[in-house]
Amino acid sequence: MAAEKKVILVTGGTGLVGKAIEAIAREEEKRSDEEWFFASSKDGDLSDRAQTQALFDRVKPTHVIHLAALVGGLFRNLKYNLDFFRINSLINDNVLNISYQTGVKKVVSCLSTCIFPDKTTYPIDETMIHNGPPHTSNFGYSYAKRMIDVQNRGYHQQHGCHFTAVVPTNVYGPYDNFNLEDGHVLPGLIHKAHTAQKEKKPFVIWGTGAPRRQFIYSLDLARLMIWVLREYQEIDPIILSVSEEEEVSIKEAAEAVLEAMNFKGEVILDTTKSDGQFKKTASNAKLKKLRPDFRFTPFKQAIKETCDWYLTNYPKVRL
Repeated sequence: MAAEKKVILVTGGTGLVGKAIEAIAREEEKRSDEEWFFASSKDGDLSDRAQTQALFDRVKPTHVIHLAALVGGLFRNLKYNLDFFRINSLINDNVLNISYQTGVKKVVSCLSTCIFPDKTTYPIDETMIHNGPPHTSNFGYSYAKRMIDVQNRGYHQQHGCHFTAVVPTNVYGPYDNFNLEDGHVLPGLIHKAHTAQKEKKPFVIWGTGAPRRQFIYSLDLARLMIWVLREYQEIDPIILSVSEEEEVSIKEAAEAVLEAMNFKGEVILDTTKSDGQFKKTASNAKLKKLRPDFRFTPFKQAIKETCDWYLTNYPKVRL
């Protein structure tokens, strides 16, 4: 008997993670019984119920990977916490409710480590997400993301839906947003190194370079998210991350970028700038138990691939 055809809708499908899933699903993990549709904001405003409904009516998904969100850097989050909460809450409610109403078999939503409590013990794991308020700087975005987990449990309890979520640590890779104000730390360092090289100026690391982060390469995250869609049976979320031992300092990350970009200029630590949170260490014990075979791309190799992509695609990259 032929396998039932899966139609997989990926919301936010043209961003960093969506592009990585597309690359892996269409090359490395290609299956004949899967049809993928990668939606962008051009396919509909998901904060609008009617436009979300129209997208679902057109694609008729059996499965959904929900990546779409209104995102911004620290400064935009600080200024517009209410907007980030309201718009993301609308997006998530529309996607999950229409998935339920149209009989979607499984939804995998993407959360963020910013949802973790600000004051906590480390390493943090999946059971600790709701154990206290998130950091005040982006509480609007964080609470909207947390509510996906609340809705997943509600849809499962009330309607038997298989809605779940993943929590990746700091994602980087091709198709990232390399804007210094709105982008994340690694793409910001890549953009800064390229600019310093071009303008023959020193490369400046903001802060002491001491804070530590777990970074996950977008292609590794894509491999794991496809596995979650196909195999992961729980409603409870799962953290997708390298292990604690693979945490790197901002200074080490900057050095890996400078090596990949072959930067030869002066490097300065600007300690007048704030370091931000020192660490947000997440436990990947649950992932390791379920996927002991999974091998992450070595950090320096993944940084080199990202830098090469950036240089090849400049000036079309998102800045």
